[in-house]
Amino acid sequence: MDAIAITILSIILMIGLGYFLKRIDFLSEEFIEPLNKLVMYILLPCMIFSAISTADLSLLPKLGILPFVIIASSLITGIVSYFILKKMGLDDITLWSVLVTIMIANTGFMGYPVTLGIFGQEGFLRAIFCDIATLCIFLMLSFILVMKFGGNTMTALKKIIFFPTLWAVILGLGFNFLNISIGPVLENTINYLGQGTIPLIMIVLGLSIEFDGITRSKSMIAFTSVMKLAFFPAAAFLIASSIGLVDLQYNVSIIEAAMPSGMMSLLLAITYRLNHELTSDCVLINTVISLITLPLILMLL
Repeated sequence: MDAIAITILSIILMIGLGYFLKRIDFLSEEFIEPLNKLVMYILLPCMIFSAISTADLSLLPKLGILPFVIIASSLITGIVSYFILKKMGLDDITLWSVLVTIMIANTGFMGYPVTLGIFGQEGFLRAIFCDIATLCIFLMLSFILVMKFGGNTMTALKKIIFFPTLWAVILGLGFNFLNISIGPVLENTINYLGQGTIPLIMIVLGLSIEFDGITRSKSMIAFTSVMKLAFFPAAAFLIASSIGLVDLQYNVSIIEAAMPSGMMSLLLAITYRLNHELTSDCVLINTVISLITLPLILMLL
């Protein structure tokens, strides 16, 4: 069995474990928020800091192109989707509730485990740079939604400025550039904490799955799944090919573009009072569908 099959099956089993634990009432949906906070504020930043603080920074000029691929793919997919949704006659709240799920990819929570499992640390480092693009898209959409529906611009800025993964990237680069040692004890502690990230992310995803959304929002789930899981990576393929990306650069950019909708789209829906139930349905169901589409795309690379 090759690395792709092993990684995808391992992810499916961990997500399945989370769903099973919910079904037998061992864990409930009340655990989702505290476990998410544990991942977002402690485990994931440790994982990112550990990877970047020890990375070969001579690769930076090469890695810098990866955010461009994801941002450009997101904008192209978003613009096409916007005009299709407009033609469907949707009201603004429904339109943007769907659009945020199409434009924001789960380059972190899903992207990190897949790239790390298949491409190792070199792939994971590139996935971090793809995830920087997702932060930029989140910020851009925050400002658009503030102008469209009202809200506090400073709130959107604060969400980005204090985003833990952003600081993990900044501190990791700073410590690496300045060659600052954190000592073996702290280094080991950070490594151990980082190793808990992926299994906990997968279990939380399993806890989040709710199949009732299929009947509630089936037409929009179908649309977002096609645009996010097929059109978005197709746009990335054209962009990556046109600018001459090859090997690991090419593979990681396509795989990250093929990730399902990101959980940050739900944060936008809640913050700007969109139809967050519709957004949640689209995110969770196309995450399940991606367990089928991701292996297919990986086989085509």
